[in-house]
Amino acid sequence: MGDQEDNDPGMRLEARGRRVVVRVGGEMDIDRAPMLRAALHAAITQEGGPAEIVVDVAALSFCDSAGLNAFISARRTAGEHGRSISLRNPTPQFRRLLKLTGAEGLFPITQT
Repeated sequence: MGDQEDNDPGMRLEARGRRVVVRVGGEMDIDRAPMLRAALHAAITQEGGPAEIVVDVAALSFCDSAGLNAFISARRTAGEHGRSISLRNPTPQFRRLLKLTGAEGLFPITQT
């Protein structure tokens, strides 16, 4: 799985050995959440795929419940496939969403 840029400029997948970094930007709402869900599902379930999926959300300006549901679904799928998923550089808005929904403990948070 090489570097890949989908039709949406707000999402990019970068393969790095046994790690895939998914960069997500812009607004993650009901219109874009299915695309995120599909991209994460493909990265997680790919045979011989990465052991670790890092979702860089530094450029995410907004996330609603549909977007959050895509992240939570990806976490569940990663666990079923023996893979890990973490969030990198969440914005204050996204951190608030995680805290308000009780989802803050579901994802390891990294800054690098």
